[in-house]
Amino acid sequence: MADVLGYAPIAATILGIPQFLPQILKVRRTGDTTGVSWPWAMLTSVNNAAWLAYFVLSGFWSALPAAAAAVLLAGVLAVLLARRGQRSRRATLAIAAWSAALIAVGAAAGRAGLGTLLAAAFAGQVAPSIWAAWRTAHPTGISRGTWLLILGELACWAAYGADKSDPRLITLGCTGVAASLLMLARTLTRPAPSAPIGPAYPEHVHRI
Repeated sequence: MADVLGYAPIAATILGIPQFLPQILKVRRTGDTTGVSWPWAMLTSVNNAAWLAYFVLSGFWSALPAAAAAVLLAGVLAVLLARRGQRSRRATLAIAAWSAALIAVGAAAGRAGLGTLLAAAFAGQVAPSIWAAWRTAHPTGISRGTWLLILGELACWAAYGADKSDPRLITLGCTGVAASLLMLARTLTRPAPSAPIGPAYPEHVHRI
C-alpha cells in the first residue's frame, strides 16, 4: 500500500496542473461568472505561491508543477473575473495583507510555520467560493470539471500526507475534499430557472 501511495504526488500533479482550465474556458466561452468567486481565485494563486516555497523547503519536488500551474492559472482566472467586475477594493486589501503575513511568517518561522499557516488557512481560501455558490440562486458559472479535478488532487494529497504522517498535507487534503464535495453538490442541486409566465388567458379561450 505504501508503494502505491508513493505515486500519489504524481497523480495529484496530473490532476492539479489543468484543474483551473475548465473554469477559465467556461468564463471565456460564456462570459458567465455567476457563483464564481474572485477572492477564491486570487487567494488560490497567492497561497500556491507560498506552497511552492513550502514544497521546495520540504523536498517535495513532484509537487512543484501542480503548485506552479495553480499560481499561473488561478491568477489568469482572477484577471478574467476582475475584468467582469468581480473584484472589490475590500477583498483586494485583505488579500494584500494576507500576502504580507505569509511572507512574514515564512521569514520568521520557516517551513514548519509557513506550512502550518497555509494548512490552517485553506478553509479561508475556499470559503469565498462556497459562500458565493450557495448564496447565489442559480450558480451557472461554476465549472464542475474544475471542482472534480480539485477533488481528485486533494484526495491524493490527503492520502500521501497520511502515509508520510504530515499533518499539514492531511489538513489541506481533507479540507479540500470537503470543499470540493460542497461545490459539486451545489452544482447538482441548484434550482432550475423559473418557468416563464404564460398568457393571461388559457390558450383555448379567445380574447375579445
